[in-house]
Amino acid sequence: QVQLVESGGGLVQAGGSLRLSCAASGSIFSINAMGWYRQAPGKQRELVATITRDGITNYADSVKGRFTISRDNAKNTVYLQMNSLKPEDTAVYYCNAELGIIEGSYRYNWRNYWGQGTQVTVSS
Repeated sequence: QVQLVESGGGLVQAGGSLRLSCAASGSIFSINAMGWYRQAPGKQRELVATITRDGITNYADSVKGRFTISRDNAKNTVYLQMNSLKPEDTAVYYCNAELGIIEGSYRYNWRNYWGQGTQVTVSS
């Protein structure tokens, strides 16, 4: 079963740091772009950061200079280091990835996957 599993969320005071991890597992032959999105209560899901297989990154303006996305291709894992956290960063954070899936003998496909989400709460 192909899946993305997130970890690292929690409760932190404003100004603190957290590190999120997301590992892809299953019958995967390759991974293209990976990223993090978040959804606060009553708001739409929004992009936080993305990273290509070659390490090119893109950030939402609201997190530039505070968050850093990285990946370990050997471990099929993407990370989000979050520093100088603010109460407005409170949200459920979701991992996203474009995964190359082995669907059978000589059958391959690219599919987009989401993790189950991890809660990040920043207290003031």
